[in-house]
Amino acid sequence: MLSKKTKYAIRALIALGERYQKESVNISFIAETEKIPKKFLEQILLELRNAGFLYSKKGAGGGYSLLKDPQEINLVQVMRLTGGPIAQLPCVSLNFYQRCDECKEESTCGIRDTFKDVRDATLKILSETTIADLIAKEKRLALP
Repeated sequence: MLSKKTKYAIRALIALGERYQKESVNISFIAETEKIPKKFLEQILLELRNAGFLYSKKGAGGGYSLLKDPQEINLVQVMRLTGGPIAQLPCVSLNFYQRCDECKEESTCGIRDTFKDVRDATLKILSETTIADLIAKEKRLALP
């Protein structure tokens, strides 16, 4: 399951991606339009800025804007930054590996082998899906 933090980060990136290479977007506008608690959004945007996804400008006319093209930001990057592991089991995680306590032998574990396949399929989809793809998909879905 996606954490709220990850969902909010993706929603904020979509909102900023829709305004890519235009004016900076005020945090209050994003919070209101995306229904994200402002204090939580501030933390998320700061984290995204520190990771090199966003640019922030202070003062009048300030706000946030994407530093990267929406086509360069894929979901796996956002999920790893905000939500931790992609894998559903710790023993198949690439970046957060932990041996499962109940596992007798990893090399012969059918559960582990199956969830490695799930992880690989999930990683493929998330690596190939960008913020630009989500923006385009939302536009298609909104058509009558």
